[in-house]
Amino acid sequence: MSDIRVCLAGATGWAGSELARGIGAAPGLSLVAAVSRTHAGKTLGAVLGEAGLGAPVFASAAEALAGPACDVFVEFTKPASAKANILAALAAGAHVVVGTSGLTDTDYAEIDVEAQKHQRGVLACGNFALTAVLLQQFALMAAKVLTHWEIIDYGSATKVDVPSGTVRELASRMQSQARSAQETVTPDKVIGPPQARGATVAGTQVHSVRLPGHVLGVDVIFGMPDQTLVLRHQAGTSAKPYVDGAVLAIRKVSGLVGLHRGLDRVLSLSA
Repeated sequence: MSDIRVCLAGATGWAGSELARGIGAAPGLSLVAAVSRTHAGKTLGAVLGEAGLGAPVFASAAEALAGPACDVFVEFTKPASAKANILAALAAGAHVVVGTSGLTDTDYAEIDVEAQKHQRGVLACGNFALTAVLLQQFALMAAKVLTHWEIIDYGSATKVDVPSGTVRELASRMQSQARSAQETVTPDKVIGPPQARGATVAGTQVHSVRLPGHVLGVDVIFGMPDQTLVLRHQAGTSAKPYVDGAVLAIRKVSGLVGLHRGLDRVLSLSA
């Protein structure tokens, strides 16, 4: 069986560079092209100091997709360019793994239409870390039993998308697979600034904290009379926890058609 040919967009970024090394070391995967505007014209190995990564670096996804043929396009750039990159990859006949945060439900609906049209799979993961996948599953299980919850979304001071892709995905799935959270006092009935109650995202009140010292974290807080349940995921400063999950997504996405959100869609987990 031939290797899965991968094109990685955002290959020199914080998460992308670690993933590039992971793909290069993974049996059965071949990194054939990379996207990085600032390093176009070089090889990825020269940029990252990894002699074994000989993939050419292109300035845009369009240029990379016109180059070496790829089976899976991995999107790890910025929200402003992510949707266009994904649609271009689908049109080029590639399956897509999405690790970029900040895409909206409307964006994903459009992506699903194109994926179905081209009979390709798109696996979008707000977070590839195993502990984040488990938090999502536990939250889905709890939301089928408990009725009241809110989410606190932690990010670094420089993170501009609110809430994070992890939390957008979580809130959307809690609403679609369980229910919307109930509120005793809705934001429009509070005394004081309604913004203090956070933003309503897919039926859940979400509070985004952006401060130095945080990388990415999620608290899902469930409340019942005289008892609470808190589920927490916290990420450190390394991108290594995301590599194994992303490599698994690359291996599995070709078995999908249409848009699928969450790494658990290709794991033996169910809520």
